[in-house]
Order: sequence, then C-alpha cells, then structure tokens
Amino acid sequence: MKERKIFDAITNVREDLIEEAANIKLKKNKQIWQRAAVLAACAVLVLAVVLLATILGKDDKQMGKDDKQTGPLLNVVYPEVYAFDDYDTRMTIRDQNPVDDTFIEAINDFSYRTAAQLLSDDGLNKSYSPLSLYYALSLAASGAREDTAAELLDVLGVKDTETLTQQCGNLYRMLYYENEIGKLKIANSIWLDNDYLGQPVKFEDSFVKQAADDFYASSHHVDFAQADTGKQMAAWIAEQTQGTLSPEIDTDPEQILAIINTIYFYDQWIDKFSKDKTAEDIFYLADGSEAKSDFMNQTYDTAGFSRGTNFTRAGLALKNSAQMVFVLPDQGVSPYDLLASPELMRQAIEGGDAYNGEVVWKIPKFNFGSEFELKETLANLGVERAFQQEADFSGITDHAAFISSIRQESHIAIDENGVEASAFTKIDYAGAALPEGRADMILDRPFVFAVIGKNGNLLFVGVCENPAK
Repeated sequence: MKERKIFDAITNVREDLIEEAANIKLKKNKQIWQRAAVLAACAVLVLAVVLLATILGKDDKQMGKDDKQTGPLLNVVYPEVYAFDDYDTRMTIRDQNPVDDTFIEAINDFSYRTAAQLLSDDGLNKSYSPLSLYYALSLAASGAREDTAAELLDVLGVKDTETLTQQCGNLYRMLYYENEIGKLKIANSIWLDNDYLGQPVKFEDSFVKQAADDFYASSHHVDFAQADTGKQMAAWIAEQTQGTLSPEIDTDPEQILAIINTIYFYDQWIDKFSKDKTAEDIFYLADGSEAKSDFMNQTYDTAGFSRGTNFTRAGLALKNSAQMVFVLPDQGVSPYDLLASPELMRQAIEGGDAYNGEVVWKIPKFNFGSEFELKETLANLGVERAFQQEADFSGITDHAAFISSIRQESHIAIDENGVEASAFTKIDYAGAALPEGRADMILDRPFVFAVIGKNGNLLFVGVCENPAK
C-alpha cells in the first residue's frame, strides 16, 4: 500500500522555584513556541492497518449494507489544566495516578532498544521519540490477542494488556500539562473505515471505549478511498501540534484503520541564555569539514555533570520538571560509539561518575526533523505476527487485519529563549557538594542529546551532526 506523508509528533521545575512563577502570564499566540519556547519538539506517528482481501466467515446477508457501522464520532475530554504554581493539584494528580517504577523502566528499556537501531551513522541529524512509538504500539496491543498480543507485550515490557492500559492512562495524566510556562500533550486518535471493497467492517465498541478512557484517543469514521480523509487527518495533526505541523497524507482504499499518535512539547530553560552572548563560531563535522553555527554561551559556577568512558554529560533543567541532557563524546570518539548498543546508550545518558563543579556551556542552536520507517526495527525485536496476515487483532475487529506500516517523523528546535520573567534567572543549589573540577560542554562537534520527562521517561533522543542543516 502507499506510504503516508505525515509528520510525527513532540516532548523538573524544582519545587522551590514554583512560587516564583506565579505572576508569569501565558502567551496566547499559537506560534508561541517560535518566540518564547526554548525547546519545541513535535512528532506524529501513523500506524496503518489493512484488511485482508478475503473477509472470512461472512455470508451475503451478514455482509449486507444494513449491517454497516455508522456510529457517531467519539471525542475525548483531556485532563483539566492547572496553573504552574498549583502545587496541591500537581500532588493530587500524582497520588491519584500511581505509575510503577517497573513500567517506567519498561518504557526506557524499549526506548534504548529501538533507538540503538535507529540512530545509525549516516551523517544526518536525527531526532526520535520513543514515547510516541510506545503509545501507538500500546494502543494497538490493547486490541491484539493470542500470539500477536504476546509479541507486542514482550517488546513493550509489560505482562498483560490490563496492566499496560492502566499504566499508560496513569502516565498520560501524570505527564499532561498546559500552563503559563509550557505544554506537553500526547494525543491519540483512531481512524475507522466502515467499508472495505464494498463490504461493511465492524469495529469492537469495547476497543473504541478503552482507547478513549485509557489513551485519550478520539475516534473518527472515515472512508480511506476518499482523498478528503487525508486532509481530515492532516487537520487533526495540525490542531494537536499547535499548527507547527501540517502534513500531506495520502489515503489508500485497502486501509481500514489508522492509529495516530502526536506528541507536542515545549518548555523553557530555568536559566535563560543571553542573546548578547550568542556568537557565530565553527562546528567541526565528522568528515573533517567545518560549518558555521550560532552558539549559545553560559557558565555555571556550581552545577552537576558526569564523566564516563569516552564521554562527558551535563543537563539543563526545564521549568516543568523535565530536563535536556547533552552528551559530548571525547575527542576522536564518534557519537555512534556511544550508541552502538542499548547498554552503551543507557550508560551515556544515565551512567558515569557524578561530579559537581564549574560547567561551561557552548551549545549550537539547531532546528531539524527526522523520518523513520519502523517495521524493520520492531521485527528485529521479535514483533512478527502483527505484520503478517495471520495477525490476531480480534479485540479491534472480527475481520482479519494486520499492521501494514509504521512511520514516524519528528521535529526539534532549541534557542536562547525560555525565561519570561527575571524570577528564573537564578538557580539555587540546596546541599550542593564542594566543587570537583570542571566540565567544558563545548558542543562544537557531533553530540548526543535527550529530553527526559519528570518521571524519568526518555521523551526524545537524537544526534546533532550539523546544526547548520
């Protein structure tokens, strides 16, 4: 079937800083991320399902048009938003939505195993959202049965679909926010075609309801044989990503279902970079050539950093409790040496020996997108049945169906902005240890970056090969 052109979506304040933000006002312009967000990350993932050419077990009467499903669209109500300084509500949401440490570890294990395959050495900038893929696959797994379900659950690292859906729902409510500082919204949708080659297709009501309850997935009844369906899907994506993505989507008459996940994330540095200190300088490319880039500059007298085999790592805190970490390979070391396996990648992003001392930052501004086809990646991790005609998605439909394609595209950008009030120009370090050396985070050669959520989720991971592209 035809490939779809889509863009794929996405993404702590320390609590002692929350009160300082009480008077910061939210900019209402939908393009705020271009002006005021330090980091804007978007991803959209489409998981396409096709129906087998032969619809099994149906006689002519059962396949008559009188049985065609024509129910209304199912919309969802997203969690209520709360103010940035509403500490009580934040704690209530956390207490009401417990997320097991084992589930966070399952997501991160999935993230490293998939990212180690995708972040290959081809000289290109890359940004991958493992959480976007995880949510799309989890929604598909909730409607899988037998061996198909077992394979999906195994790669997702969860023992059963009940645990998976419950934990996905709790994590969703924990991560979701939209306030005067930033936004992290995971949006899911299912697109159902009631007609396949003139034959009606019935979808399970329980799947549609569970998708709404646990994944906040809206449902849409469409005709994939009509080009207007692609426009509807593109409009939905644009809405969920604040207009930052407006893809063109081709439709295919053989498709009966699409699962779309978008992640839209923006946030602001706790301590901004001064534009007066931004200066053009040289970025040294892996092939020995050079590129010019605008570098942001800042020095912290006392901050944490880590050193490990062949790398130095430090992070910058974001106001809504996330952080962005940067991993600088040692001179002569390729970033792909640090990403060669899930274990090495985890070590680069989480491991090493921790120190506290002066950290000198020199970060190139960058703005780029990536595109991945993901079927082969998942097949390498043991997912086979879901892509075969023998797949069992009977929890979604009583007809034979299988996943035909999985595609992700993403976008990420950083700049100096991120503080809208002077209250955040100072960072306190309660109980900081005595300085132990210095870290020069001079990111003037290819480096690794990651955006980590407040629960420790790996929201984005990537490689910057050339910030000028």
